[in-house]
Amino acid sequence: MTLHRPESLDAALALLEGGGVLLAGGTDVYPALRDGAPPSAMIDLTGVAGLRGITRDGSGWRIGAATTWTDVIRAALPPCFDGLKLAAREVGSVQIQNAGTVAGNICNASPAADGVPALLTLEAEVEVAGAGGTRRVALSDFILGPRQTNLRGGEIVTALLIPDVPGQGGFLKLGARKYLVISIAMVAAVVETRAGRIAGARVAVGACSPVARRLPALEAALAGATLADVPAICASAPLDLSPIDDVRASAAYRAESVRTLISRTLSQAMEAAHVA
Repeated sequence: MTLHRPESLDAALALLEGGGVLLAGGTDVYPALRDGAPPSAMIDLTGVAGLRGITRDGSGWRIGAATTWTDVIRAALPPCFDGLKLAAREVGSVQIQNAGTVAGNICNASPAADGVPALLTLEAEVEVAGAGGTRRVALSDFILGPRQTNLRGGEIVTALLIPDVPGQGGFLKLGARKYLVISIAMVAAVVETRAGRIAGARVAVGACSPVARRLPALEAALAGATLADVPAICASAPLDLSPIDDVRASAAYRAESVRTLISRTLSQAMEAAHVA
């Protein structure tokens, strides 16, 4: 196996034309090598200029593809990113957070990827570069199913683009233990409040359907709600989810517990906004 370490995006794209596996943090790539023969080549993107870091980009934010979860945790970001920061702390161990990248999390396309629900509530777009140029695709359209993405042959994710989003972020994860666990269910939310009532809410759930998804019917039902109203709304609102039975939990348990998790996440965000 040959390891390439290009220093520019053009060089990385040229190498990709010859085939090979893209490598960033390697926290998903290396374990997957146990499932078959090693690739003939790997292309390490960590040396590509401009792929790492979080910066202002016009009227929003640009998170470079090679930005690590530790970078996210340490960044000075507005309150809407608090859910993403909380999710970042749930990505494996500290060692994994130091190496694992934001783009790797979405490209791996696991239904239980910790970062995806929070990025959905931030209305993230994925910037993708290929031989034909650069394109942008909504994160909700980028992940197509378990281990399936919109990424085409010869393309590289270069960044996630986040618009300025009002509100306070929150995130909670349910697992068999507190740390180092794959989610039974997880919820991210960004809540905007005015005079103690919800002026706007974006809610996304992971590990309860083939892909993490927003809940537009619940978001609409939450408009104008107070903190005291939230539990009842979450208990009755329709949720467009399709949980499964697996080794971590039954579908019935997921369907029931996720409603409580949503309520607690919304309360977490509203209480944080009140303190701020």
